[in-house]
Amino acid sequence: MADLKLTDVAKSYGEVHVLKHIDLDIETGELIVFVGPSGCGKSTLLRMIAGLEKITGGTLEIGGQVMNDVPPAQRGIAMVFQSYALYPHMTVRENMEFALKIARKSRAEIDAAVDKAAGILQLTPYLDRLPKALSGGQRQRVAIGRAIVRDPKVYLFDEPLSNLDAALRVATRIEIAQLKEAMPNSTMIYVTHDQVEAMTLADRIVVLAGGGIAQVGAPLELYERPESEFVARFIGSPAMNLVPGEIVETGERTVVRLEGEGTATSAVPSRPEDRGKRVNIGVRPEDLEITEGAVMIDGKVDFVEALGEVTLLYFVPEHGRDPVIAKLPGVHPDLRGRQVRLTAAPEKVHVFMDGRSLLYR
Repeated sequence: MADLKLTDVAKSYGEVHVLKHIDLDIETGELIVFVGPSGCGKSTLLRMIAGLEKITGGTLEIGGQVMNDVPPAQRGIAMVFQSYALYPHMTVRENMEFALKIARKSRAEIDAAVDKAAGILQLTPYLDRLPKALSGGQRQRVAIGRAIVRDPKVYLFDEPLSNLDAALRVATRIEIAQLKEAMPNSTMIYVTHDQVEAMTLADRIVVLAGGGIAQVGAPLELYERPESEFVARFIGSPAMNLVPGEIVETGERTVVRLEGEGTATSAVPSRPEDRGKRVNIGVRPEDLEITEGAVMIDGKVDFVEALGEVTLLYFVPEHGRDPVIAKLPGVHPDLRGRQVRLTAAPEKVHVFMDGRSLLYR
């Protein structure tokens, strides 16, 4: 079994607390993605699981065994780093088999493991090439293959695609997804700052912030039902719009009068005592649409980004808030400088009080 359990795990450097109260259960066969802003501790947490950073509080269990003081080589873990870290004087085959030779495996075992991994990663034609003769994506596949041949309990990926250009990132991301399908019982933990990687690869996403876990859930759960304003704005690009207002009607639907704007109706329920309270309504740019009816936002388009498949409209409020962004399908080149009325369906409107979604109180 390759399940992991982190219980009240913490990391500090002297008086500086980097991570605290990390509680997380990872089941065998899951692909878990750690995301969060720079400096949130996602790579540190990965290195603690690998044994490259000492755990200063709590316990880490792998397969039911406490691993806090177990050396990295004995944890049954293989790690793929941001840099390929290949031996330049060795062929692809020699790079992939190196760890097995150190472990004194038989020649037959080594050849079988390398050939199997090369087949999964489509590296068989390149086994006799040196790394300098490979593309960046192929080198990263060799680094992944070097991990596969060890047959670890857990695979750890630390931003493995960040050194690749956009086209190679897409291709290699698809290859990692296919790799996971080919090894359904392998547990994988993946660190990235790329939301597309997180949303497309993960079984569950762990959002880290402020030294702890902000929310854990399936990608679409985090997108559709964020627990906090932080998660709401972190997941999705462009970020969710947040507009302040005051609750004027409560019940199964909540009506909010917005500052300097119109009103927003949300399918999120509220209580009678919530009437008159200050809140932020949240609506994703792609959920805003032009309307001639009841208006949520009525403003002049200050800037337009025409991206072809979609058009981004920017509205700069007079009250010093962040711009409101609408993401419309198709091409709308003639909207800059025009007054546009926007609304959103109630089921797409979130309500946050004191930074927390009313859905989770």
